[in-house]
Amino acid sequence: MEALLLFFSMGGYEIVVILFIVLLLFGGKKIPELMRGLGKGIKEFNNARATIEGEIKEGMKEVDSKKVDSSN
Repeated sequence: MEALLLFFSMGGYEIVVILFIVLLLFGGKKIPELMRGLGKGIKEFNNARATIEGEIKEGMKEVDSKKVDSSN
């Protein structure tokens, strides 16, 4: 949690330094490849989250319908 707070409290200078270090470590040709991989990872995560969310909602609807049926 503290790391997240530290990230948001960084100023523009610190972000520029971090980006410069990333550029030095990976080089200009590797960064687009890294960003594509990051984008694919985020897309897969969002798809999995949506699937799980849909299953939970479907399960809740089934439980609600069983409650209505049992009360009648």
